Amino acid sequence: MSATQMLLRDTDFYKKQVRVALRNCGVIDPESIEEYIAMDGYQALANCVTELTPEQVIQIVLDSGLRGRGGGGFPTGRKWALTAPNKAPQKYVVCNADEGDPGAFMDRSVLEGDPHCVVEAMAICGYAVGATKGFVYVRAEYPIAVHRLQIAIDKAREMGLLGKNIFGSGFDFDLEIRLGAGAFVCGEETALLTSIEGNRGEPRPRPPYPAVKGLYGCPTVLSNVETFANVPQIILRGAEWFAAMGTERSKGTKVFALGGKINNTGLVEIPMGTKLRDIIEEIGGGIPNGKKFKAAQTGGPSGGCIPDSLADTPIDYDNLTAIGCMMGSGGLIVMDEDNCMVDIARFFLDFTVDESCGKCTPCRVGTKRLMEMLDKIISGQGTMADIDDMTELCEYIKANSLCALGQTAPNPVLSTLRFFKDEYEAHVKDKTCPAGVCKDLLTYYIIPEKCIGCTVCKKACPTGAISGELKQPHVIDPAKCIKCDACRQKCKFGAIIKK
Repeated sequence: MSATQMLLRDTDFYKKQVRVALRNCGVIDPESIEEYIAMDGYQALANCVTELTPEQVIQIVLDSGLRGRGGGGFPTGRKWALTAPNKAPQKYVVCNADEGDPGAFMDRSVLEGDPHCVVEAMAICGYAVGATKGFVYVRAEYPIAVHRLQIAIDKAREMGLLGKNIFGSGFDFDLEIRLGAGAFVCGEETALLTSIEGNRGEPRPRPPYPAVKGLYGCPTVLSNVETFANVPQIILRGAEWFAAMGTERSKGTKVFALGGKINNTGLVEIPMGTKLRDIIEEIGGGIPNGKKFKAAQTGGPSGGCIPDSLADTPIDYDNLTAIGCMMGSGGLIVMDEDNCMVDIARFFLDFTVDESCGKCTPCRVGTKRLMEMLDKIISGQGTMADIDDMTELCEYIKANSLCALGQTAPNPVLSTLRFFKDEYEAHVKDKTCPAGVCKDLLTYYIIPEKCIGCTVCKKACPTGAISGELKQPHVIDPAKCIKCDACRQKCKFGAIIKK
């Protein structure tokens, strides 16, 4: 462990973290291959191609229990084992760096801070499955990541760590970068492969799976950045070392992008099985301004909300699935008592509606109809029948959509209905938003006893909705009020309330 890493361990933010995928981020110069090599870089690749057979490499990854960190959680070793026996003139290794979840920046940070670990891991994978060509599919909105990754590929090629006859073993492997154009659906593996091939990024039916028929119709291994980032350390330190971390069915560590209503935001890498409460209170430093923790959204638009009552849930694949959530790529958005869960569900669904590729009707039309129902509830026009209809439509979309984007799109709605149904009912029955977020259900009032007539709120109002004389209590005209909240924010006396 370097001196920098030891200093990091002394801070509260890092005490409970175990850095595997992020071990070199912030520690080495990402544009220096020499510094990466000084941290045992490319030693794992050398060991594989000179001392181990491809079958032995696959067995090590199988024994480690490493599962895909991109959302699905499929065992990585099994994916390699399924690809290796397939005979073909060409096989491919593809890295999914098309990170599109709101609030997620794990893959970006690895590519910006330690690009060589991904290059090395993809070469190891190529050796294990018999592939000689690899592609890294990176979203074009990550220019620094693209720049540093290209430097890493060029430097590795110059030193003979990519290209022909790596380490004199007779193994050939090379990499190219492909830029994504910002389509969220291209995070789905078949849509990503279609995009690399130069076509519109739309998913394909499975089977056949990429292990049999992937990029250009050839056997292909596809994993995300974080999955690959674990591989060199597993080879160097052994499958038993990695499998000793985490839980029985979720081994190793997981990187989360911790954000939202939390004091300490940033990337956290914790052993699988760590409780959500520990992440929020000990690593994240709790909720700002003395507010109460309400829920945490995991998995972005594909995931669900974990309520405060389940904050002691150990974070791993199976526990999250059991409560209707999912790991996803690793976004972890914390919410407090001021968040409306109906509004949160609409936020994520709105993102999915925009990002649907439109290929299949359940996703293209179903998510749009679902959002219309949410809009109806948020505006105070909803009925209890709408809540039942939403649940039924969610299940239909999940069961009939072509790819994972549509199949998981209803998750934010279903999880908030499950854990916060009382908020939906308040919007429908009482025509109120308990969190005071949904504008159509709010009314602004000035408390006469607290108003000193300073006119600050009157000057801040953009529509002239506030009237009153100097040093006299003011009033708000509901017909003119656009509920912009400017008056309440400007009032120093707490005289303006919304309810």
